[in-house]
Amino acid sequence: MRKPTSKEQMCAEIQVLSRRLLLSPDLSTACLESGTPRQIEFVRDLLAGEVAHRDENKVNRLLKKAAFPCYKTFDDYETHRVIFPEGFTLDEISSGRFIDEHLNLILYGPVGTGKTHMAVAAGIAACRRGLNVRFFTVASLVRLLSLSAKNGRLDKLIRDLQKIDLLILDEWGYVPVDREGARLLFQIVADSYESKSVVITTNLEFSRWGVVLADENMAAAMIDRLVHHGHLLAFEGQSYRVEHALMRRTAAAGSAS
Repeated sequence: MRKPTSKEQMCAEIQVLSRRLLLSPDLSTACLESGTPRQIEFVRDLLAGEVAHRDENKVNRLLKKAAFPCYKTFDDYETHRVIFPEGFTLDEISSGRFIDEHLNLILYGPVGTGKTHMAVAAGIAACRRGLNVRFFTVASLVRLLSLSAKNGRLDKLIRDLQKIDLLILDEWGYVPVDREGARLLFQIVADSYESKSVVITTNLEFSRWGVVLADENMAAAMIDRLVHHGHLLAFEGQSYRVEHALMRRTAAAGSAS
């Protein structure tokens, strides 16, 4: 239950809420001069409800625009598979501080060890802070870039991507990229340098990126930009999906016996 507050405190809250809603600041003055405590409380709660409603609608729009493949959070996220850099913790990711500092994250490790879960959860947490996020598999982004180039819409796509706060590129290296796709992908990463955060999930060590991009020099330049302001997180262990499938089979065998 909300603690009782004075007329002055409630009017101060109304003033803040009015600014959020682009309403006249005279509203709080009128409440202070003429409103009863019950009337002022009603106005404050009405405005607070509208702000909360608009905030939730904004988050829903951001989540939809981000195009996440699934909904993941950091609730009960298991970190025992992850080797974090010294001084860098899961809280830096879940709080979004790495985005505030325009840091990049390279999530490297075998398939099924929680890389995409972490990337999606970081993106969803960022959306809930009101930040613009886009999620792509590398293959889907390259297809979109190539199609936009053919249709004369590449400049518009690049401008749209420049406006976001966090770019997530999933499955880096799973599918080879042709030279033109690699060039377009490099342009996106280069444009992100020191202006936004990029999160990449990959099962390829840096020495093999040149094979995927079909250009060792371009791969080296891309890696240089990503790691200059970034962290490498190493994921270890067996695939979570395989591990739990084995657990289910073991449990089923045990119950059968």
